[in-house]
Amino acid sequence: MKNIPDHTPNIAQVQTQVLDAFSFRHACKVFDGERKIDDSVFDTILEAARLSPTSFGHEPYKILMIQNPKSRDLLRDFAWGANGATNGTAGQLGTASHFAVLLAHTGETMTAGSDYLQKFYRDVKQLPEDVIAFLNDAYGTFQSRDHGVSTAREITDWSGKQAYIVLANMMTAAALLGVDSCPIEGFEMDKTVAVLQEHFGVDPKFYKPAVMVAFGYRVDEPAFGKTRRDIEQIVEWV
Repeated sequence: MKNIPDHTPNIAQVQTQVLDAFSFRHACKVFDGERKIDDSVFDTILEAARLSPTSFGHEPYKILMIQNPKSRDLLRDFAWGANGATNGTAGQLGTASHFAVLLAHTGETMTAGSDYLQKFYRDVKQLPEDVIAFLNDAYGTFQSRDHGVSTAREITDWSGKQAYIVLANMMTAAALLGVDSCPIEGFEMDKTVAVLQEHFGVDPKFYKPAVMVAFGYRVDEPAFGKTRRDIEQIVEWV
C-alpha cells in the first residue's frame, strides 16, 4: 500500500480560522491607498485562483490585473460599482492595492471539439488520446443535451460561472490572510468590452469580462454588522 502522508489538521483550530475569516470579510468600498499587499501574500491569493476547480477542469477564465492608476481610470466613467460615485470617494479603483478583471472564455474556445480544447487537453492536462476522445464526447453531450449550453451567450455565461468559483476562492484566501476584498459587477458591459479591447488587447472574440474584484486593506470597520438568513432558511435536509 502507498504511504499516504497524514494531512489531518487540527479541526477545531481550522473551524475557528475559517469562520473568523468569513466574519472578517466584507465588501470593502474604500481601501487604505497607502497600504499595499506584499507580493508573497498576493501570490498566495493568485495561487488559490490557479488551484481552483472548474467544470471539466477546463479553466475557462483569465485574470487581468490592472495596477497602473491611469489604466484603472480608463474604467472609471462606467464602472459605477468601483468608482466611488455612490459614497463620494475614489472608490476601489482609486484606493485598492490590487484590482482585477476576471475574463470568461467564449464559445470560440469553449465549444466541444474546439482546437483550443484539443491543445489544452494535450499540453496542459497531458491526457492520452483515448481520454481526449472520451472528453470530447462527454463535454459535447453536456453542452448539447445535459445543460443546453450551446449558444455563444450560454457558453460565455457558463465560463463566467467558473470564473466566480475562482473569484470566491481568491476572496476566501484573502480573508484568511487578513486582506480585504470586494467583488464588483457594477459596470457597463459594452463599454468595458470596448476599453478592454482598445487599451488592454483583450479580443472579445475570445474573452468577455465576467466580474471585477479589488483587494487591499480597509480604512474603517464596516458601518453595519453582517446580516444573513438563519441556517434553517438556507439549508433543507431531505
